[in-house]
Amino acid sequence: MKKIVLSTLFVLQGFFAFAQTTGVTAKVIDAKTQKPLQSVVASIENTNFTQLTNDSGLFSFASVPVGLQLLKIKSDGFKELLLQIDIVSGKMLDLGLIPMEIDQTIEQQISLVTLTETELSDESSSSENTASLLQASRDAFLQAAAFNFGQARFSVRGIDNEYANTMINGISMNRMSDGRPQFGVWGGLNDATRNQEFTNGSAPSDYVFSGIAGSQEINTRASVYRKGTRLSFLNTNTNYSFRMMGTYASGMDADGWAYTISAGRRWAHQGYFEGTNYSANSLFASVEKKINDNHSLNFTTMFAQNKRGKNSPNTTEVNNLVGEKYNSYWGWQEGERRNSRFKDAEEPLMMLSHYWKVNSKTQINSTIAYQTGKIGNSRFDFIRSNNPDPIYYRNLPSYYNNLHVYVNNVSTFQPNPAAAQGAQDRFVTQPQIDWRNIYKINKENIANGSRIVQYEDRNDENLITLNVNLASQLSDNIFMNAAVNYQDSRTSNFKNMLDLLGGAYFNETGTFGSGSQNYPDLNNPNRVVGVGDKYGYNYNIYASRLDAFTQFKFNYKKIDFYLAQSFSRSVYQREGLYKNGFWPNNSFGNSDVMVFDNFGLKGGFTYKLSGRHFIDFNGLYMTKAPNHRDVFPNARVNNAITPNILNETIRGLDVSYIIKTPTFKARLTGYFNEIVNQTEISFYYADEVGTNSSADGLFVAEMATGLNKKNRGGELGMEWQATSTIKFTAVGAYGEYTINSNPNIALSIDNSASIIDYGKATLSGYKQSGMPQQAYSFGFEYRDPKFWWIGVNANHLEGAYVDVATVKRTTAYYTTNDQNIVVDQDKANKFLEQEKFNPVRLVNLVGGKSWRISGKYTVGLFANVNNVFNVSYKTGGFEQSRNSNYQQDSEDNLSGGPLVFGPKYFMGYGRTYMANIYLTF
Repeated sequence: MKKIVLSTLFVLQGFFAFAQTTGVTAKVIDAKTQKPLQSVVASIENTNFTQLTNDSGLFSFASVPVGLQLLKIKSDGFKELLLQIDIVSGKMLDLGLIPMEIDQTIEQQISLVTLTETELSDESSSSENTASLLQASRDAFLQAAAFNFGQARFSVRGIDNEYANTMINGISMNRMSDGRPQFGVWGGLNDATRNQEFTNGSAPSDYVFSGIAGSQEINTRASVYRKGTRLSFLNTNTNYSFRMMGTYASGMDADGWAYTISAGRRWAHQGYFEGTNYSANSLFASVEKKINDNHSLNFTTMFAQNKRGKNSPNTTEVNNLVGEKYNSYWGWQEGERRNSRFKDAEEPLMMLSHYWKVNSKTQINSTIAYQTGKIGNSRFDFIRSNNPDPIYYRNLPSYYNNLHVYVNNVSTFQPNPAAAQGAQDRFVTQPQIDWRNIYKINKENIANGSRIVQYEDRNDENLITLNVNLASQLSDNIFMNAAVNYQDSRTSNFKNMLDLLGGAYFNETGTFGSGSQNYPDLNNPNRVVGVGDKYGYNYNIYASRLDAFTQFKFNYKKIDFYLAQSFSRSVYQREGLYKNGFWPNNSFGNSDVMVFDNFGLKGGFTYKLSGRHFIDFNGLYMTKAPNHRDVFPNARVNNAITPNILNETIRGLDVSYIIKTPTFKARLTGYFNEIVNQTEISFYYADEVGTNSSADGLFVAEMATGLNKKNRGGELGMEWQATSTIKFTAVGAYGEYTINSNPNIALSIDNSASIIDYGKATLSGYKQSGMPQQAYSFGFEYRDPKFWWIGVNANHLEGAYVDVATVKRTTAYYTTNDQNIVVDQDKANKFLEQEKFNPVRLVNLVGGKSWRISGKYTVGLFANVNNVFNVSYKTGGFEQSRNSNYQQDSEDNLSGGPLVFGPKYFMGYGRTYMANIYLTF
């Protein structure tokens, strides 16, 4: 009895003591299951009060400042809550149960399928500035950029994604060849990559010295996944038709083990554009062993195999003749669609992570990763045969309507309407690849080998990466992050023979040289090539990079600020395995070793006007090494280094006014970014370049150095929760993205084994291409208490421009072979005027519904319809460089009809839909 009385008195004493504490307490539960949620982050804005809920979903704060406060509740996969609370002195505010709803933006991320990897074009770098759905966050502006503007290839602040840092468990996933994230490595693993931390612009990251395009950290630690199973099936009419996906997370068991597995398949006999077949399989596994309270090991492996048919960019003439879904890369073979150009990629990734809690204030996370595999891009190769491409310029009516005859270097305009009509009739009747005729040609010449074959450009990379990340709280107000990341890459690059297309072998000879120039490898001339053989070019690229950064964050009552610094060293070398006939003295063996050292500094602050109003500033100055594909401009055939190549210099700043209240959130941002000394490499066929005056054209590598780009503008994102069920959003982006210099142009020309300096290209003032420069969106969402919701967004995008042909902006443009041609400067200015695309207005619908069954199972449906009114629009395009001077442009415009070498365009999707049904338990 005595013990019972003493225990009762002790409990009552604790209760009364607790009751006298100034603070707040609550229990966080799942709105659907009514079960407590563990490890939810609860924090009080503008203070250092942060806590995780316990096993029962409880949290409590004591000694909280008296008065109105904002309590933020957030957890991965759930909608963030911002609650206004009134703290009274001497009282513990009990909020009772706080239900958290599933965050539908997370459901969008898992469901939607138009990821960056499917938008990337292999024809024009301008189309690679697309926003990634993986970068969506709870910020209203960034959500609109990903889910609504992304279909028109909008890029946040006009910055290419090579200036963003993407990581998995701290391991950099930016490819060393071009600096861009390797989204294909985890394609189709939406469930497994949902645990993310994202920073916008140059804001501070705990993992990396992020650049002007922000950072993204994907965490695959097995214990962070919410326990349970998720199965889903999706149908769409975009780049593929169907997707199945299944994921299971075990949670941490009593023995310290946790694991997560995920698998998916995506496929289509034909995607949105004609002939674009698709087949992809994805596997993911993560296993964690908790050794003790201070140490844990986690092993993650990913395998994403993807083979997809490509679609061609087309001129206006082609689109008008056969429609905007037309794709010239495919044709019928024995009743089956066969695409001549496909991308085949599989690059498995394995990583081992060690998590070390040194003490209550310091953690060290280390990861070592190994990645291997291949990427192949197929196409035709042909010798002593006509180009089998249906849209080869001599197959189209424009060629005959703009026909010129040259006699003694004098051009005479002699259009042939009858031939043009015949070409049009033949093309419209048979617009696809004639596979039967290709096989016929090869069989008729079987004694001399195939005339037309299918090969792939192969890149086989072996990559080892090591990352160590330190996080330490040095004092109550000072937090330090530091990291070291080392990458070692060895890439084998070669042509791989895929199909002789009915022939017995293929002669490895060129078509543009004479004598020994036609041998890709003088060490093995007259080689006979079979299926699976390497030929044409063969070289290795060795690249390594060391990155290190430190960052110090200071948090105080009225102001938070940070300072960060970085250092990196990049080392590149090419090893030629063939002695090329055009470049016998500069192709076989090792190139010079190129070393680039770089540094960066950045800082910023957040000034807290109140608990709801903030001013945020970020500033950055850094240098960046060129990517190795820019260092070796014609790596397929020689060891040459791009002349005058330098590190890039990057400057950026942004300032934001931020409002956060329980019902209204807004961010207004102004920004300025500048990239100096950028290098761009491009490849194309061109007539009359260098010493060539024939009409057959030459394949050249163009090097543009000293290219400066300036991006400035503003962003506005507003979100108003008008009622508990109705929400409005308004988003706007206004940018001016211009080229800010006249870069130097040089052409590497094989037939003369020379690099010719073309001097400056007058590009200053031209617009950057590949994305809209202005975008606006208004959205409405209704979320019913019975767990269904619907939303509509109206979007307006404008200010997108075609990618101009750089060589046409040099003084060589005004050099003509016909002495009778007199340059009309007004005409020349018209020819060189940059095309601006028409504005685009898109309406999107989205919605979902979920059902709770037997208290354990949740069935959900998520669906959307994009571009409801089936608007036709261009997402990008580029001028062809084959017509490289005024005379050719003038001749091509005489007919007044379609141009022979007009710009080629990428078209956006028309009306598309997606429906995803899922089951979780």
